Amino acid sequence: MCTLHIEEETHLVAMGSRTQACTSPNPSTTSMRRRPQDIGKCTLFDISWDDVLIPKMSIYLSLKDLFNLRSCSRTALRFAETALEKRQEVHLSGNNTSNVQLGFKVLASCCRRLERLHLARCKWLTDDLLLPLLDKNKQRLSVVNLNECINITALSLQPIIVQCKQLRVLKLSKCQWLTTGAVDALTLHQSKLVEFDISHCGAIGERCLIIFFRKLNKLTVLSLANTPSVTDQVLIQIANYCRELEHINLVGCASISDYGVHALSVQCKRLQSLLIQRCHRITERSLAPLRQQRVLIDRPRPRQDNAHNAAYNINDFYPSDFLVY
Repeated sequence: MCTLHIEEETHLVAMGSRTQACTSPNPSTTSMRRRPQDIGKCTLFDISWDDVLIPKMSIYLSLKDLFNLRSCSRTALRFAETALEKRQEVHLSGNNTSNVQLGFKVLASCCRRLERLHLARCKWLTDDLLLPLLDKNKQRLSVVNLNECINITALSLQPIIVQCKQLRVLKLSKCQWLTTGAVDALTLHQSKLVEFDISHCGAIGERCLIIFFRKLNKLTVLSLANTPSVTDQVLIQIANYCRELEHINLVGCASISDYGVHALSVQCKRLQSLLIQRCHRITERSLAPLRQQRVLIDRPRPRQDNAHNAAYNINDFYPSDFLVY
């Protein structure tokens, strides 16, 4: 009969206990294998954060939910801030409640992976509040909506223009601080925009718009409503270079006429909608071909007794060399 020395027995026992420790499950990852006396101590936060709570549960929590949870306990605070760190969208448009600035500072310190930022009509927003958030999320941002943010300046636009290489949607309606210099910078650094809104921006010149639209060959949605510098020459550049255009808003652009609209109808074959209310120089002569292409127009079709006015010869009013610029 084979026998073991005391040293060999001690070695085998040590190896057995080490193997058992390596193969035993982690009690913090599942409550099913907890000891009976520990079952009552299981909490929500014992579930794996990285595998379950953050990717599967936190996506259904609004910002309000996360801030309410954040105030419950220290563990809840850490969980909420971890969820904010991985959050991809912040939507505060129109939120002007009291003390919202304090909450925004928390977002600026926690968020690291934002892709969509909606801050339209936030009258409390300033450069000091916005810049820290942009600095930490500039690599991923693809959508930025700053419509009617009247208390920020072009300083906040600088990191968006220069460093947000994934930017695809930029909305700056009623931002009177948007200048020709800012649009020139956009021309240099942003050529992949698919949606652009500069409605009611009166400080922009015609020349910089003409140059700007020469680089936006991926543009599909464009809003230029009530922008005085929009002329037929600008529309011709849009028609020549923005061939993917699907929707355009020209409401209140009093300087445009049938010349510019006809350029859009000829060159932009994917056009689906055209808004031209309060554009008094645009007539049915240029709109009739678009109606035949089933383009949605916000001006009613004329009555049948005036339908003969829609028949025209384009050469009667459209010089052959007008599209050459």
